[in-house]
Amino acid sequence: MGKDKKEQEPVFLRKKITLLRAFSLLIGSMIGSGIFISPKGVLKNSGSMGLSLVVWFACGVLSMFGALCYAELGTRITKSGGHYIYILETLGRLPSFLFLWAEFFAIRPANSAVISLAFGSYMLEPFFAPCAPPVPAVKLVSLLGYCHTENFQDAFDRQSLVLDKLPLAFYAGMFAYSGWFQTSFVREELVRPERNIPLAVIVSVITVIVGYMLTNVSYYTVLETQDVLASPAVAVSFAQQAFKSLTSVIPILVSLSCFGTMNGGIFTFSRTLFVASREGQWPPLFSMIHIRRHTPLPAVMLMFPLVTTMVCIGDIYHLLNFFSFSRWLFIGLATLGLIVHRYRHPELQSPFKVPLFIPISFTIICLFTVAMSFYSDPVNISIGCTIVLSGFPVYYLIIHKQMSDCFRSPLYYLTHKLQLLLEVVQQEIKTY
Repeated sequence: MGKDKKEQEPVFLRKKITLLRAFSLLIGSMIGSGIFISPKGVLKNSGSMGLSLVVWFACGVLSMFGALCYAELGTRITKSGGHYIYILETLGRLPSFLFLWAEFFAIRPANSAVISLAFGSYMLEPFFAPCAPPVPAVKLVSLLGYCHTENFQDAFDRQSLVLDKLPLAFYAGMFAYSGWFQTSFVREELVRPERNIPLAVIVSVITVIVGYMLTNVSYYTVLETQDVLASPAVAVSFAQQAFKSLTSVIPILVSLSCFGTMNGGIFTFSRTLFVASREGQWPPLFSMIHIRRHTPLPAVMLMFPLVTTMVCIGDIYHLLNFFSFSRWLFIGLATLGLIVHRYRHPELQSPFKVPLFIPISFTIICLFTVAMSFYSDPVNISIGCTIVLSGFPVYYLIIHKQMSDCFRSPLYYLTHKLQLLLEVVQQEIKTY
């Protein structure tokens, strides 16, 4: 009887994400591969050590602005889905589908591939690095207490500035901070979201800004500019110079951090597909939930083929530029949607509201950086733009028009068979 009763429980996404879990999700998503691979990209495209630190801090402030905008959107719009649902509810069905199209075929698989490549690089590093003798504890303490400050001389060397590449430096820096928006993807599963979303994003972003600035100062204290640019794994090079006895441990810790970020990305992106399917812009199978685990299992499984392809054919920094164009274009549109939503619904009293200059500034900076990146890396940015534009005919031929019977019947048959195989059903009740 107990088993039958359990199987008859309503199937829906449970509210299990508390403030602590939301904070952990944000921190775990932000502190992943970014701080271990982005320093090279930021330094290379900014041109100097001093300007790279300015870029890191500016990216942190920009991330805080975006996080605050998304915190307000999360209290205004009570559905899960992150960027997708915010664009859908504020700007309409076409831009939201273009985001979904770009997110599925470009942004998410390329982002996951970058993290996976970083995971593999650091995981294999101990097996190839030369063995080093243990260093006495006294030398470690001495090294920690000693500044190699000569590396910061001429930190703002004007001769090495490359302002035309500055948007790519911001892409690398913002990639390291990306993750501040993760709670917006699981809004329906949050406990007391009107309180916990603002608290979680503010505390987590401040924590990461402080951590990243200290980490980069540590890198530049021990490593010279050419060392950072030449290193395939900056954290390992840093460990080899500063903590020789920990050289084999650092790659393992970095790999675990990357693994946590990958897990968080899979967890949140599956909710985007789940919500898009529920809104009628993705096949109905992906709005179904496993009858026992209460998770959107089909949506979780869908990304693996594309991520595998990106990992096989991609390079970390080319992939980063490739997907960053689309990501920051649509994040900028989402915060533009916040401004539009305020104008259309002045009567709506949001429990959390940011000053208007924050969404305006964030939107302008995002869209300006996206526009400038065409000049900085025309090839990869053009490919990303092409993928976004390819969503137009798909939307008007399939989504905008009612699907004909010749497509609907086979799709229904396939969906039914997969539903039985995966043991998934439609959500029985809505929690928003």
